[in-house]
Amino acid sequence: MTPTCTAPTAEDALLAELRTAEPASFGAMFLARAREQPAATAYLRPGPDGTWQAQTWAQTATAVTEIAAGLLALGLRPEDRVAIASGTRVEWIEADFGVMCAGGATTTVYPSSSPDEVAHILTDSGSRFAVAENAGFLAKLLFDGTPVERVVLIDGDATGDARVLTLAELRELGRDSAPATVEAAVARVRPDDLATLIYTSGTTGLPKGVRIAHRAWVYQGLAIRAMGIVHPDDLGYLWLPLSHAFGKALLSCQLSVGFPFAVDGDVSRIVQRLGEVRPTIMPAVPRIFEKVYAAVSGASGVQQKLLTWAVRVAADRKSGWRFRIADRLVLTKIRARFGGRMRYFISGAAALSPDIARWFDAIGLPIAEGYGLTESCATTIFNRPDDPEYGTVGRPLPGTRVRIAEDGEILLSGPGMMQGYHGLDSSATLRDGWLHTGDIGEITERGSLRITDRKKDLIKTSNGKYVAPQAIEARFKAICPLAGAFVVHGEKRKFITALIDLDPDEARKWAAAHGLGDATHADIARSAALQEAMAGYVEQLNAGLNSWETIKKFAVLERNLGVETGELTSSLKLRRRVIEERYRPLLDDLYA
Repeated sequence: MTPTCTAPTAEDALLAELRTAEPASFGAMFLARAREQPAATAYLRPGPDGTWQAQTWAQTATAVTEIAAGLLALGLRPEDRVAIASGTRVEWIEADFGVMCAGGATTTVYPSSSPDEVAHILTDSGSRFAVAENAGFLAKLLFDGTPVERVVLIDGDATGDARVLTLAELRELGRDSAPATVEAAVARVRPDDLATLIYTSGTTGLPKGVRIAHRAWVYQGLAIRAMGIVHPDDLGYLWLPLSHAFGKALLSCQLSVGFPFAVDGDVSRIVQRLGEVRPTIMPAVPRIFEKVYAAVSGASGVQQKLLTWAVRVAADRKSGWRFRIADRLVLTKIRARFGGRMRYFISGAAALSPDIARWFDAIGLPIAEGYGLTESCATTIFNRPDDPEYGTVGRPLPGTRVRIAEDGEILLSGPGMMQGYHGLDSSATLRDGWLHTGDIGEITERGSLRITDRKKDLIKTSNGKYVAPQAIEARFKAICPLAGAFVVHGEKRKFITALIDLDPDEARKWAAAHGLGDATHADIARSAALQEAMAGYVEQLNAGLNSWETIKKFAVLERNLGVETGELTSSLKLRRRVIEERYRPLLDDLYA
């Protein structure tokens, strides 16, 4: 029998009830939320004086309808693509909702994308309009031969280029005709019309445009609402790139449930902002949890002993008075660093070490890990926060089905799947109503999905043994606080090796504590003390691996892997083939 997993029956029943009044489009979903609670807070944004400024749903609706009407006045046609190139901020959200309400289709551009990647996305999508955070993006958007006819600047003044206008000017252009014109435009949008064109991260080649209809995003929001894990009185903290499908899924969830988001894309200020905002939920990526775990675990002396004791006691919640003491003396202080009100974190985009997940759970900050692809609207499988199965990504959203093919590939089916790739043959990915993910997995006895690796990433050694690199890489980053990335290698080789990319912040702190405070990054990587420390971490890793999986040799990279050098995608995923080719001589030396 083919292994399958499904959502709890109660969630399916509630979803069916919610879908009886399902909005026809994402724009209709937004307008319904604004009408339902106009005076409620929709967003918090950091103000110039360090305070947070609240914005109601009514204020958001004014901005959104003026943007939509302005785009229509510029000549936007149904399903015309509008590219957004900006960091995460409330204006990004307003622009996206404006495009949805005007009947256009948002095309997302990572702010860190190279000019060549941006040119490919704009040309492939045929984006007629673009919204840019500032004038710094203009060269990427207005290259020779660009399809972009008009650019809207969020920040900055008009540049003198007739193709460029400011966001304030766009809103002024649409002010007289909004909201009547927009209501009519929203009424014309059908569930199967194109809502977004989101480009994959391009780990194995050029990014592909994923066509997602309004129907899929509306389903996402209703399905997450049916799960009952997010409440109207929650406060989310949103810093993740909105150019990723995960970000759009979060906005859909917000519209369905009606809770507010505090929005700030400045990653360097997350810890400070959490103390100010005191959110109850926060979506993040594994690297955030790895860095927190490394920083707290890196304490020394009495502090480290006290922390170790408190976490050990907390792992056994039946410890009674011992747990209450540990919680009051240690764990409460850690939770306070995250604002003191956090109900749970959400982790996605990459594999999270089960050890790190259990550690956060022990200190009272559970992590609900999820799984999905751009092709499945990002949020497809989800660990319920009140009953997680660590080491898995949980069970599917209600209405979504999962099964495992004979070769171990994970297949998905449901209302949240893409329509296909833009301008490309999608038959290899979408077959007989099932999305072939390219990931390998298994169903646990509890009915949860466990991801074992990417189908294309599986390593086959010259001895015929298969090795799943992602699980090993995630485990090493949980063990080693110094590792920013860990690249397992061994295809057609006689044993497994690895490249270690040092986290620059942790490397500097380590160097200062080991008499290397003035050393360069390369000097730190070459130092005998660092090599010895890494050997110890690799030994710890190997102790939990099968013999054919163990890392026999490793090399520490003298410079960091980067997006601009093509070794990482814009969402910081490894481009394995690029890395292996670039470091071929170094890898060959490990086998010499």
